[in-house]
Amino acid sequence: MRELKISRYADPAYVDAFRSLARRLRREAKASVRTPIRMYLAGGAAMHFYTGARMTDDIDAVFDRKLLVPADMAVVFRDAEGKARSLHVDANYNESFALMHENAHGDALRLMLDGIDGVEVRVLQPVDLAVSKLARFSEIDRGDIRQLGQAGLINGKKLRARAEDAMRGYVGDHDRVRTSLRLACRDLG
Repeated sequence: MRELKISRYADPAYVDAFRSLARRLRREAKASVRTPIRMYLAGGAAMHFYTGARMTDDIDAVFDRKLLVPADMAVVFRDAEGKARSLHVDANYNESFALMHENAHGDALRLMLDGIDGVEVRVLQPVDLAVSKLARFSEIDRGDIRQLGQAGLINGKKLRARAEDAMRGYVGDHDRVRTSLRLACRDLG
């Protein structure tokens, strides 16, 4: 399995806060879990690990099993600029409404972090992260796709191929997604 190399621009305090949150998540799962919890990471947290851009306070993730994540589970930390922040798992995140390639989880990259035994973090590969942003395609999503392109992690040709393949299994407004894809590819050059 390929590993994600955390961006040199990522805030070390954010990475530590994420590590702490993963440890707390594992403790909440209790000893009844004999195999590691597999977390598939998307959204702003994935963006931060890839590019160091756009720190987010919520973790968009799905898991390989049903977990009850306490609503008050958060880690408070100070970012590199000294600003007080908090980090929590978004209990409302649901990738069912996103455009998602059927192999997105299998192709995700492993995020190796010391000290999180019992939690295996996998981050959507950059092209799947971009594809997942096409259905909603807010200004933040569009900016994230541009940022992935500027970092040299995706290009329009790969995005178009992966998105068109993902649309075969998508139940939603294909015309809207195609418009988003056209704009995203134009942004990528």
